[in-house]
Amino acid sequence: MSVQVGKKAPEFTLFSSEKKEVKLSDFRGQNVLIHFFPQAFTGVCTNQLCEARDNMAVYQKLNAQVIGISVDSVFTLGKFKEENSYAFPLLSDFNKKVIKKYDAYLKDFVFGMQGVSKRAAFVVDKKGVIRYAEILANAGELPNFVAIKETLNSLS
Repeated sequence: MSVQVGKKAPEFTLFSSEKKEVKLSDFRGQNVLIHFFPQAFTGVCTNQLCEARDNMAVYQKLNAQVIGISVDSVFTLGKFKEENSYAFPLLSDFNKKVIKKYDAYLKDFVFGMQGVSKRAAFVVDKKGVIRYAEILANAGELPNFVAIKETLNSLS
């Protein structure tokens, strides 16, 4: 499946770091900012999610629910969330189904690791339509947070 701005966002159900099932459709009626990240506890991934944490008031004002998704286990994500005080769901795509649906599958990562998420950001509007999509080729780069906020602002 190819994700495109203006198309319906692929539905998913994943387990959160609290070991509860979370569906994208649970957030219908809200804008959703989905952050895909390769691996918990790595520098750039931590920076990506800390930016979301540090701007939660902005995202809340824009009626946006932030979600983080990686292939890490729910246990790893639980510790990562706790250590960084993230106040938004971290979801485990351990089986790599969602990253493939969102064209965010990264075959080769560092240290010979294979099959993690590319760094990516998507804004899904209240009706479930993708309004912003950014999939980064370089895992060392961060999403364009200014463009994300501009997109969310245009939806409010």
